[in-house]
Amino acid sequence: MRLMKRIVTGTAAALVLGIVGGLAWITIAPPQLLRVGSGYAAKIVCSNVFLAGRDPQEVLASDVQAPGNPLLLMMRVTVDRDAGRVDAGLLGFIGTNQATNRPGLGCTVSPDGSALPQVALPPRSSPSVDGAPAWPVGQGVERDPRVMAVLEDKALTGPGMRAVVVVKNGRIVGEAYGEGFSKDTPLLGWSMTKTVNAALIGTLMISGRMSLGDRDLLPAWSNDKRREITLANLLAMESGLGFNENYGAVADVTRMLYLEPDMAAFTATIPLEADPGSRFSYSSGSSVLLSKIWMDRIGDRAEALGYPSRALFDPLGMTSAVVEPDAAGTFAGSSYLYATGRDWARFGLFLARDGVWNGLRLLPEGFVHLMQEPNAHSNGRFSKMQTWLPKPDDVAMPADTFYLQGHDGQTIAVMPSADLVVVRLGLTPRSLGYEPGLLFGAVAKATGVVGL
Repeated sequence: MRLMKRIVTGTAAALVLGIVGGLAWITIAPPQLLRVGSGYAAKIVCSNVFLAGRDPQEVLASDVQAPGNPLLLMMRVTVDRDAGRVDAGLLGFIGTNQATNRPGLGCTVSPDGSALPQVALPPRSSPSVDGAPAWPVGQGVERDPRVMAVLEDKALTGPGMRAVVVVKNGRIVGEAYGEGFSKDTPLLGWSMTKTVNAALIGTLMISGRMSLGDRDLLPAWSNDKRREITLANLLAMESGLGFNENYGAVADVTRMLYLEPDMAAFTATIPLEADPGSRFSYSSGSSVLLSKIWMDRIGDRAEALGYPSRALFDPLGMTSAVVEPDAAGTFAGSSYLYATGRDWARFGLFLARDGVWNGLRLLPEGFVHLMQEPNAHSNGRFSKMQTWLPKPDDVAMPADTFYLQGHDGQTIAVMPSADLVVVRLGLTPRSLGYEPGLLFGAVAKATGVVGL
């Protein structure tokens, strides 16, 4: 009996020591996967608290934990509103990471814990509105009962819908919002940011500061075959770089977003796996490199950080739009743009109108057409300009339809020939099986774009 007690006592002591030792180890040297999770939690909570005005614990529960990742279920966050900072970690203290909000720039992950420099951005212009004119000049909408009937069908708007905005002939004809969200709530577009990033390049092209044939794009590439990568290759996702876009582990994309203070410097080290222009490989790294390239063309970093507002957001009246940079001051042009549903709709209308706004051409002629034209190696799915194209079996829509698409169900359908834009935003993981094409097709029918 004494021997048995000694065995039990010894086993329990060993178990306790093992647990304590394990906790000490992951606290002192946390696995990178933990820090990816804490960086994600800190970033999502920070942006939604300081840009969208949402409750931090509600964001943690619904945006970070609800999709069910076991690692994220154990994340805890601390919000310092005075410092504009959110800290996150497993159980609150293991594998911690942080994100900090700066006025005009939104939230930035600081993986090495360093303080982020404050940047003095020029004040943003606000369009003057007399009375209550119709959107997009003002806030007036002209709801079409046929469209509103479509938006009342939850099977069409989908689980986790947060905003749907329909624009026909330049006017909002229908909109719907999920519980807790409204026309004034900025929402994350995820990879729809890539298309906005491309449009910023377009504004520099029209002024002659960039061209699609530009090569030798980065100093790190000057002495090897990567110097042959053109701007067009990066925009079409045909660079040949071996960037790993697998979100299920610590891959290039998650390391870039949550562990690297200088996302572009990290991505610039990725080697070639194929000749430039010879294959399609979807890459958020390419979009971050595009941000780095166009910002370097401007030169002054403060001027570059203010450029999206000056060149695009302010002219379009996208007063809520904020694109967020990394800790090195390069925009995360792959992923991080917040804007209200109505402001996302402004951008969609801008594309539907061929890059012209209020009679002023902001994008070169033919630029938007590249968003409708498939690249050489994606079997017709991805365009030459950071957009997706309908699948052959999608619901019938006009032949010039193209999509902006982002993680967890963010989609904008742009149908230029029909002067129709449909914005759908939400938190809808792919595992739920929702297809936004059914919504787009139903709206197209309701507005008479396609046959009933």
